[in-house]
Amino acid sequence: MARFDPGKLLSALATRGTPLVAGAGVLAGGAYFVNNTVYTVDAGHLAIKYNRVSGVGAGTYREGIHFLMPWFERPIVYDVRARPHTMTSLTGSKDLQMVNISLRALSRPDTNKLPDIYRRLGLDYDEKVLPSIINEVLKSVVAQYNASQLIVQRELVSRMIRQRLVQRANDFGILLDDVAITHLSFSPEYEKAVESKQVAQQQAERARFLVLKATEEKKRTIIHAEGERESARMIGDAIKANPGFVELRRISVAKEISTLLARSNNRLVLNTESLLLDLMGGDNSLDAAGTKGKKK
Repeated sequence: MARFDPGKLLSALATRGTPLVAGAGVLAGGAYFVNNTVYTVDAGHLAIKYNRVSGVGAGTYREGIHFLMPWFERPIVYDVRARPHTMTSLTGSKDLQMVNISLRALSRPDTNKLPDIYRRLGLDYDEKVLPSIINEVLKSVVAQYNASQLIVQRELVSRMIRQRLVQRANDFGILLDDVAITHLSFSPEYEKAVESKQVAQQQAERARFLVLKATEEKKRTIIHAEGERESARMIGDAIKANPGFVELRRISVAKEISTLLARSNNRLVLNTESLLLDLMGGDNSLDAAGTKGKKK
């Protein structure tokens, strides 16, 4: 009986399977070559290449399919779209009031400086740089204004913060598309003091208005009294110069009274002397309609 030799069996199987193993090896090598030779850059991104021999290259590669040398090169892809960053800082104003200020900035890398950014900061450049420079700029600008100025001149403060922050970020190859103050608040004690001051100012303005109103009323009364005095003087001078002026005034008043009585719906018999209607000096009387009647 022949003896079983496992070594010979394995040798026979390996000999028969050589074409299959070779084909699988070729396919695996081809897949590895394609996977490590071609890379894709998405929209809104830029890529740079790192070479094991020469280091980071100066060229940038936009969205699309690109080729590289396997093992010797690898792509480094940056997101060059603007991204928001919000930073809150507690700082002191010029009059030593604590201010809680929040700033929102839209940042993106300078595409012409991507190789330098990668060498100095890496892919997370914004997380390394923006918190420190935003906090620094906020404290330096807010310290130049009083608390009231921060509220009244908010646009000016925001513009100054933007100018300084853009300059500082540019030193690191970071571009800021927009910088805006989103929140500005003070301590509760200060806000209460400001509210009390506003109330006091409003009360002072109201008191000033009342004083001006009383002054104008006083002037109006004086002018009216002077007018009445001048009218009385002129009437007295007219009476002295012409005694018939009294009769003219009496006739005018009697005309007005008779007109009012004629329009009235009531019919009463009244004394003409009490109504200043006795223009003829007789004993006759007039009723409310202007008709003659006997004196009661």
